[in-house]
Amino acid sequence: PVLARAWGSGAVALGEWPASYEAQLRAGVIGNPVAQRAMRLVSEGAGACVLKVGGVDGAAAARVGALVARASAGQGLIETLASHVLLHGNGYVQVIAGADGMPAELFALRPERVSVEADARGWPAAYLYRVGESVTRLSPEDGAGRTSLLHIRALHPLDDHYGLGCVGAAAGAVAIHNAATVWNKALLDNAARPSGAMVYAPGDGSVLSPEQFERVRREMEAAFSGAANAGRPMLLEGGLDWRAMSLSPAEMDFVGLKAAAAREIALAFGVPPMLMGLPGDNSYANYREANKALWRQTILPLVGKIGAGLAQGLQGWWPGLSLVPDLDAVPALSDERAALWERVAGADFLSAEEKKAMLGI
Repeated sequence: PVLARAWGSGAVALGEWPASYEAQLRAGVIGNPVAQRAMRLVSEGAGACVLKVGGVDGAAAARVGALVARASAGQGLIETLASHVLLHGNGYVQVIAGADGMPAELFALRPERVSVEADARGWPAAYLYRVGESVTRLSPEDGAGRTSLLHIRALHPLDDHYGLGCVGAAAGAVAIHNAATVWNKALLDNAARPSGAMVYAPGDGSVLSPEQFERVRREMEAAFSGAANAGRPMLLEGGLDWRAMSLSPAEMDFVGLKAAAAREIALAFGVPPMLMGLPGDNSYANYREANKALWRQTILPLVGKIGAGLAQGLQGWWPGLSLVPDLDAVPALSDERAALWERVAGADFLSAEEKKAMLGI
């Protein structure tokens, strides 16, 4: 049977746990400052990372370097792919050939619009690109047997065709963080009127008349509700008593809950919480160590995966091509690289070629 499956899309109502990719993006990246900043730290860092072109001659290296560095529809290729692989777990790159048959542009397709069409044995045979009611069938290879659509995916232990992104893992923490934000906003708008009950107990068993009840309600709304009336003490008439019916925000520890959710969001994106300015996390001695961990554990592995996928797809035109991150061009690793250069330069038992190989030159 033919397999045609893609990530879902749709909106989500307030208070619900977002389940589809589009809803998770709207709630977790577009509407959440912590997740958006974490995504930008990773994707913009990946876009600023320099890729070294190897395995080809100088002219070919220059052409491949310009091809990879070129902005596709106004977006940097590596930065766009990094955000796709990070969030969705999949990155799709369409190779557009020029008049000479050589690649002229690499265009990153939105991953939620692409689905894999497998053959009877379960191997990917084509890719379906959906935009509204329009469906385009894209072949992974052109007529000459060279790659026309690259698929770069993160590891997914339970799926043969799609990668696993981080936005789903962060959905729970995002829902908590957004709910705490909504709660705090509502508390600010309603600061002087917490949940509770106005009790009328005069002692003789009488009740308020409809006119008295309406007057008390109007006075409560006019004089004690809203942020402008925050902190105003209540002046109650005889027989009226106010009884709180809910825990205070301090008792429910909303501040701590929101901070913990923010740290979980940063964890899902692979960003040290210290770089996000989040309280309660001192795992690193200073910002330099945290920034180094971000590059070593998140950005460089992601850029390495993208570079390896692009190089493999372009080897039909440039056999032996390799694209690897240039560690000497990463400011966060400058002290490590300087120490490595010093150690290698002082190793008299190594030849000049062996030293170049150890330094990645």
